[in-house]
Amino acid sequence: MSFIEGIKEKARQDVKTIVLPESEDERTLRAAAQVLREGTAKLILIGNEEKIKADAASYGVDVSGARIVDPENCAELDQYVNLLYELRKAKGMTPEKAKETLLGDHTTFGVVMLKNNEADGLVSGACHSTANTLRPALQILRTAPGAKLVSAFFVMDVPNCEYGNHGTFVFADCGLNQDPDSEQLAAIAADSAKSYESLVGGQAKVAFISHSTKGSAKHALVDKVVNAVKAAHEEYPELVCDGELQVDAAIVPSVAASKAPGSPVAGQANVLVFPNLDCGNSAYKLVQRLAKAEAYGPMLQGIAKPVNDLSRGCSYEDIVGVVAITAVQAQLASK
Repeated sequence: MSFIEGIKEKARQDVKTIVLPESEDERTLRAAAQVLREGTAKLILIGNEEKIKADAASYGVDVSGARIVDPENCAELDQYVNLLYELRKAKGMTPEKAKETLLGDHTTFGVVMLKNNEADGLVSGACHSTANTLRPALQILRTAPGAKLVSAFFVMDVPNCEYGNHGTFVFADCGLNQDPDSEQLAAIAADSAKSYESLVGGQAKVAFISHSTKGSAKHALVDKVVNAVKAAHEEYPELVCDGELQVDAAIVPSVAASKAPGSPVAGQANVLVFPNLDCGNSAYKLVQRLAKAEAYGPMLQGIAKPVNDLSRGCSYEDIVGVVAITAVQAQLASK
């Protein structure tokens, strides 16, 4: 069973409600139809009901099993306006501005529904920026208890691959933090390990990636990674991690034996933590395009409720997968 089929099976065991605010996007409606058909989530689509139904019919898909909420005709709009106003009034929010925001931004509307416990998770980003998804999530839901920062990871599922967990990895941060410092890298590693273990299963083995392995190069960028490993060992002693490691030393046993003998992670890594967003984002896209990997994300970690972003280059099948992962995250959050 592939990674995503296993996730879908978990999602069907305790079906959660996921908001899809981008009903104007064809991929979203195609994904919604498949999610409903596969039974991995209940769905809330935000937008004009007549238009959504007409669009779905023109694409030849059935979204009749979804709940459609039109902000313009929503009986709970005044309640949502008051909720957003109360949450943001210290930042200058007024009731008038709250209403304008809710009517003008479907993602914010969906996040408020999530805050109001009418849904368990939200997936957006197929046709909007990461900031458009993340900003309302942070402003309204805020960070999870104990979270040091919000970061983004991808679950990478590489076909016919002997490395990682039969080709399944977590890559982080690939979508959010541009140049995390050593302490932030350590926190990203700890959160990514938890995400790996809860979604993929088995023990996470975290490699802090660099262009250097165990002192083979000297540079301030290497120092940052070395210090991140030290911080991780001190702050998260239960975390199985090592670095700095080049990618081949991290995942290929024969290279690890030569470059990093005795490492508890080298040659076995299934979580790769990249030193900055340039590296992480480029790495996931290269693996996705050249190795034909399935790339699910960017998944967000550190937010109080499951909210996940999408790459604007995603397919509708990618959305189906991210919805299933979000549903499983919601299951875990409710325990």
